[in-house]
Amino acid sequence: MIYEDGKYVMQDVGTLYVGTKYTFEELLDNEEVPFKFRLLSERYLLPEADREDTLETHLYYLDGKSFEVKIFKQLKAKVKVNVLEEKKARGKGAVREYVTKNLSVEELCAMTPEEKEKKGCVIQELAVSKFALMAF
Repeated sequence: MIYEDGKYVMQDVGTLYVGTKYTFEELLDNEEVPFKFRLLSERYLLPEADREDTLETHLYYLDGKSFEVKIFKQLKAKVKVNVLEEKKARGKGAVREYVTKNLSVEELCAMTPEEKEKKGCVIQELAVSKFALMAF
């Protein structure tokens, strides 16, 4: 695995992790990405996206009513997101800091792009169940 600023593919026994800085073109050309995920991306995600779109951008603006959300739900996909939250610090008042959260794609889509921008959402990673991927 070579880490290039959010462009990575990792696997453990049950999960496939993909960095969201990949464009769809790069995902399809990367031999480290499992064939099933590349096939799924090409057949079901690309008709709704452009090859130059990053996975991050695609997930950020994904409509909750789209067919792709159903695909991600079936894949038991989780998204690692950094969100700005206010925390109370002693003597300093409120301090804003990034907190990492794992959200389902449905939870991510429940927020509008305006809400995501207000919360400072940064999408880092897509995690997909390998079992669900192989059953697809």
